[in-house]
Amino acid sequence: MIVATVILAVAVVGLLSAISGALRNAARLTAYDRAVQLARLRMNDLLVDSRMPRDTVVSGGFDPLQTGGLDAGWQARLENFEMPPNPAPGQMALDRIELQIWWMAGSERRTFTLDSYRQRLLRSQDLGQGGP
Repeated sequence: MIVATVILAVAVVGLLSAISGALRNAARLTAYDRAVQLARLRMNDLLVDSRMPRDTVVSGGFDPLQTGGLDAGWQARLENFEMPPNPAPGQMALDRIELQIWWMAGSERRTFTLDSYRQRLLRSQDLGQGGP
């Protein structure tokens, strides 16, 4: 009877250890998936925002109701990526938006970066500021 109890105890400890690891992984993946969804939403907003300043880091936080209680935020930067060889008003240029999402996992800060590109029509004021 004692041998059977010891074997059962070893099996239960091993099973609980495996379950604990699986729960930690599931919680980590849930937080990461939530951060990816928040990044997609934020990137969509940035892609259509024509007032976003160039070559300046813009940042903000996410509403805890959206994050499921996670402390999370973002920072983004818009920069020229490609210009025509002889830029003139009415030509197309390509902008790059770099978005970094961060969230707290316990006491550790986790991040990932998402890049996107958008076209824009050059205006005369874009060229009058000392070049593109």
